[in-house]
Amino acid sequence: MKTSIFRLLLIVLFTTNAFAQTTAEQEVIQLSKQKWQWMADKNVDQLTPLFDDKSVFVHMGGSWGKKQEIDIIKSGGIHYKKADIHEVSVNIIGNTAILLNNITLLAVVGGNEVTNPFIVTEVYIKENEGWKLGSLSFTKLMTAAH
Repeated sequence: MKTSIFRLLLIVLFTTNAFAQTTAEQEVIQLSKQKWQWMADKNVDQLTPLFDDKSVFVHMGGSWGKKQEIDIIKSGGIHYKKADIHEVSVNIIGNTAILLNNITLLAVVGGNEVTNPFIVTEVYIKENEGWKLGSLSFTKLMTAAH
């Protein structure tokens, strides 16, 4: 009897844990999609609290912190017009989520409209009030995304 109750408790525990992980993964995936829309809309009011104060951004032209990324988005220095997401995966490690997006990005950079295939690595950290973006890195692919 004790063995049966113990097994049942283990099954419930593992099922709950698997469901919670799936929920966290879906939450991060949805947040990432929303972030792409906010970037397209130049919605710095939503992006500012999402980006951690110590966040880093790695682009083809260099790397910088939160203030410069927000300023670039606000000014249109880079306008992330549309991110077509082909594949997405996320791994949760403790309070950290590592999300990979395989995208084709339509952007305006320095006044020129460009389309590039990227793998984008996004690192999110779970805090009391929700997820914060800690890092966003673009890796340009040599072939078309998908």
